[in-house]
Amino acid sequence: MSTHFTTQQALRCANAVRILSADAVEKANSGHPGLPMGAADMAVALWSGFLNFNPADTTWANRDRFVLSAGHGSMLLYSLLHLFGFEMSIDELKNFRQWGSKTPGHPEFGHTPGVEVTSGPLGQGFANGVGMALAAKMAAERFNTADFSPVTHRIFALVGDGDLQEGISYEAAALAGHLKLGNLIYLYDSNSITIEGKTGLAWSEDVAKRFEAAGWHIQQVDGHDHDQVSAAIRSGIDETEKPSLIIATTHIAYGAPGKQDSSGAHGSPLGKDEIEATRFNLGWTEPPFTVPEDLKRLCADRVTALKTGYDNWQAGFKTWRTANPEKAALWDNTWQKQMPDNLADELLAAVSGKDGATRSLSGTVLQKAAALLPALAGGSADLSPSNNSDIKGGLSVQAADFGGRNLHFGIREHAMGAICNGMSLYGCFIPFCATFLVFSDYCRPAIRLSALMNQQVIYIFTHDSYAVGEDGPTHQPIEQTAALRMIPGLQVIRPADAIETALAWYSALKYHNGPTALILTRQKLPLLKRSADFDQTMPLMGGYLLVDAENPVVALMASGSEVSLAVDTARLLAESGIPARVISVPDIGTFMAQPPEYRYSLLPQGIKRVAIEAGRGESYGKLLGEEGLFIGWQQFGASAPAEVLAEQFGLTPQQVAAKVTDFVRQR
Repeated sequence: MSTHFTTQQALRCANAVRILSADAVEKANSGHPGLPMGAADMAVALWSGFLNFNPADTTWANRDRFVLSAGHGSMLLYSLLHLFGFEMSIDELKNFRQWGSKTPGHPEFGHTPGVEVTSGPLGQGFANGVGMALAAKMAAERFNTADFSPVTHRIFALVGDGDLQEGISYEAAALAGHLKLGNLIYLYDSNSITIEGKTGLAWSEDVAKRFEAAGWHIQQVDGHDHDQVSAAIRSGIDETEKPSLIIATTHIAYGAPGKQDSSGAHGSPLGKDEIEATRFNLGWTEPPFTVPEDLKRLCADRVTALKTGYDNWQAGFKTWRTANPEKAALWDNTWQKQMPDNLADELLAAVSGKDGATRSLSGTVLQKAAALLPALAGGSADLSPSNNSDIKGGLSVQAADFGGRNLHFGIREHAMGAICNGMSLYGCFIPFCATFLVFSDYCRPAIRLSALMNQQVIYIFTHDSYAVGEDGPTHQPIEQTAALRMIPGLQVIRPADAIETALAWYSALKYHNGPTALILTRQKLPLLKRSADFDQTMPLMGGYLLVDAENPVVALMASGSEVSLAVDTARLLAESGIPARVISVPDIGTFMAQPPEYRYSLLPQGIKRVAIEAGRGESYGKLLGEEGLFIGWQQFGASAPAEVLAEQFGLTPQQVAAKVTDFVRQR
C-alpha cells in the first residue's frame, strides 16, 4: 500500500515516537534515546506507508517482517507498536526496562507481540533478516501459483553504524547479494555516532561502495525527509533483483537542542531539562506518555486500511487451498512442522546394523529425515563433503532457483548460524547448518541467540576431537563440547554409534522449542553390542546402561567415540577382577533432567564414578561429584596420526584401565 500520511502528519507521528521514547528512557533512568529520536522519521515513513501487517494477527504468514537490528533503540519499536494497535499499552511504555514488562531493554522475540527477532548483539538482526528473506524466496517458489500467490511479503530492517561495523554484516550481505534477495530492504540509520564518539575514530570506509560491491541496490537520502525516504522505499520495493540498502543520513537525538549529534545521547537519558527543551523545540505540548487523539485516529485508520488487504489475502488463500490441495497439504506440513508417528523407527531403520563415523551415519539419517520432512533444509560452511550435510537430490538453492533444499553459506560460520535463526523465525522451515566442531566458536553468538529465542536450528558439528589427527591443534576441539553444553536451552548430543545417531536426529527434529548441536566423529566407530531385549529408545533418556556387570564397583561414563573406549576398558578391568558397568551419556543435559531415581539407578551409592571424554571434563562435574575421576585431555592437541595422539594423551584402553584400577584401589 502507498503512504496515506501527509508529510505533516508523518512528522507529528515521528515526534510522538521521539517524545514517547525520551520519556520512557527518562522514567527508567536507563536506555538509548538517541536512535529512536533520530530514526523516527524513516521508521514512520515505512510503517505508515509500506509495511504490511495486522496487529490482531501477529503470526500471519504473509505479513512483512520488520527487524530492528539496532536493538538498543528498542523504544522506537515499542512506540510504533503502541501507535499502530499492537498489544503494547501506554503502561508498558511507562514500565520500560522493568521486571515483568513487555518492554525489555532490547527487543525479545516471543516476549513482546510484534517483535520479530531478539536483537541487541549488533549485526545479528541484519543476518536474521537475510535468513527471513531467503526463507521467503524458498517459500514463494514452493507455494505461489498463477492464480494466487500466498507469499508476497518483504523483509525490512533498520540497521545502524554498529551493525555494519560488526563482521557478521559483511558475511550476510555478501550472501544476500549473491542470492539476489530483492525482497530485502534495509534502512541504514547513518548518524555517525557510537558510544565513544564519532564513528570516524575507528571507521572510514565507504559503506555504499562496500554494499555495491556485494551486489546491493544503493540509495542515499536525508533520513529526516519523509518524501525522500518514502521514494527510496518505493524504489527498493520495485528493485526485485537486488537487496536494497537505503543510506539515511540522520541526527542522533534529533530535536534535542543540547544533545543532538552527541555520543551522550546514545546510551543515557536526556535529562528532565533537556526533554522539556526538546518538547519546546518540536512544538510538542502533550504531557508525558500522551498521544493526541487525532494522531491515534490517524494510526488506527492506517490499521483499518491494512485490514482490507489482510481480508483479501485470507479469502484468496482459502480459494487457493481448494484449488491446490497438494500445495495446501505441503503448506500445512511445513508451517506446522508435522512429523510421522513412526519417525524414530524410520530413522533407526536407515542405519540399522551399520558401523562407521557418526558424521557418515548422520548423513545417512539426514537422507531419510529429508524424505519424510519437506520442511528440512540447510547446508554447510563450504564443508558439506566432510560434514555429510547435503540432501541427495535436494538441489542447490541459487539466485535463479529457490526450489532446492541445499544451502551454500560459503566460509561464513557466523552469518550461517544467524541466517538459520532467521529461517527458523520465518516459520516454514527446519533449518540445519554444518561445520567442524572447532569452528563452532565462529558461530557461537548465533547459537546462543537460537537458544535465547527458542528457535529450532540443528547445528551439525563434525570432527569432534583430537582424532582429526594431523590437522593439529588449530582443528582439534578440546573445550568446544563442554562450552556448548553451558548454553541454556541448547540440546547437545554426542552419539556413540548408529542407534544413538539416529535417535540424536530424532531428538533434534522433535525439539521445536530450541536448537540442537549434534557432535559427530570423523573417525569410524563400531556398532555397540547390546542385549537382544535392549530398548532402542533408551538413548533418549540422555544416559543409559549399556554394559553391566555383577556387583560392579565402578561406573564408566562416556559419550561419542569414548563409549567404545569405555567398553574396551571395562573388558580389561573385568579380566583383572574389577567389575565395571558402562553408561553411555549422549546428552548430559537431558540425563541431568531425568528424575533423580533414574540417575541413582545407574549411579548408586557405593559405586565409584569415572567419566571419559576426549576433551575438557567440566560437563561431568555434577555426575562425578567431588570424589569421581575424570579421564580426558584438558590441553591443546598436537599434529600426529590419531592413534599416536591417543597413546600420547593416555586414552588407549590399556592406559585408561590402569588409571581406573589405581582409582578403584585407592582407600
